[in-house]
Amino acid sequence: MRKPAAAVGSGLFLLVAPGSLTVLVPWWLTGFDARPAPAGWVVARVIGVLLIAAGASFVVSAFARFVREGLGTPAPVAPPTRLVVGGVYRYIRNPMYVSVTSVMVGEALLLYQPVLLPVAAVALAAMVAFVKLYEEPDLEQRFGADYERYRAAVPGWWPRLRPWHPIP
Repeated sequence: MRKPAAAVGSGLFLLVAPGSLTVLVPWWLTGFDARPAPAGWVVARVIGVLLIAAGASFVVSAFARFVREGLGTPAPVAPPTRLVVGGVYRYIRNPMYVSVTSVMVGEALLLYQPVLLPVAAVALAAMVAFVKLYEEPDLEQRFGADYERYRAAVPGWWPRLRPWHPIP
């Protein structure tokens, strides 16, 4: 796939998948109304803003990495032709899923809308199941030993402290 097509496909998928979970669903459930919070909740709201900012920036960075490095999209219908292991993927194998969950938790904290926490938990459980049942077997089949080396070196759900450097 050429980069322009990958960029368009990734942009559309970004709007559909993470956009639905981090914008549409929270809006439907809360109207993005910030509820009055208990005294001292300001710290939780600041943490919420930080989680949203970090999560959103990592999601965008990960999507861009699929275009630049993978020559494809994160969508299963147009997967990358190369294994994506650069950028944030040097620290964690599933940065998009972790980042989307971070944004959802951040929204719950910022808005003081606890209803978003079980939604985030269900979304994370669905993402973990998708990774285990589809994504990992697919990557192993398509990229073989390269993926196995990467999988052995980089954790899936909690980032490494130092970036992984693949041996050429």
